Amino acid sequence: MKESTKKAVGLGLLTAIVVVLQMSAVMIRFGVFQISLVLIPIVVGAALYGTGAGAWLGLVFGAVVLLNGDATAFFAISVPGTIITVLVKGMTAGFFSALVYRLIESKSRTAACFGAAFTAPVVNTGVFVLFCRVFFFDTLREWSSGAGYDSVWKYILIAFIGGNFLIELAVNMMLSPAIVRVIDLGKRKHLRG
Repeated sequence: MKESTKKAVGLGLLTAIVVVLQMSAVMIRFGVFQISLVLIPIVVGAALYGTGAGAWLGLVFGAVVLLNGDATAFFAISVPGTIITVLVKGMTAGFFSALVYRLIESKSRTAACFGAAFTAPVVNTGVFVLFCRVFFFDTLREWSSGAGYDSVWKYILIAFIGGNFLIELAVNMMLSPAIVRVIDLGKRKHLRG
């Protein structure tokens, strides 16, 4: 099989996995927190196929979030702001995961996987917080006051990020050894042709 065909097939499979995981995310809960496992195939794709693949998989993740209603509350505030926020946070999470992986891979593939797995949720959440400030801050300030928070930042951190970020980060880090194995298999198959 040609190199480009292998990449297209692998990326297609990972794209399908991203869609399925994000669509089923509403069913995966840890207590009150909804957990998204979608960053894992994004990290795998980013490591196997590079920054373009990572950005693509993150874009697909964002598109599914927009289509399945996970961003409804933010659409009510700003449609363009919601679209930009959701798509850019996914794309940058995938892109920077690949970048971190590439920067560390020559030293240690294991460390590169852990670095990429750490980077994805941090960038995803960081971009979300940044764009909350840019597009939604006044409304979030009203919501925080109505919910009894004395600080809009405390509200953003607790109500919107809270345990989800910590659990997703922990899951990514715990699954990093499995990510290493998947990447090793993918690299070996790639080398065998």
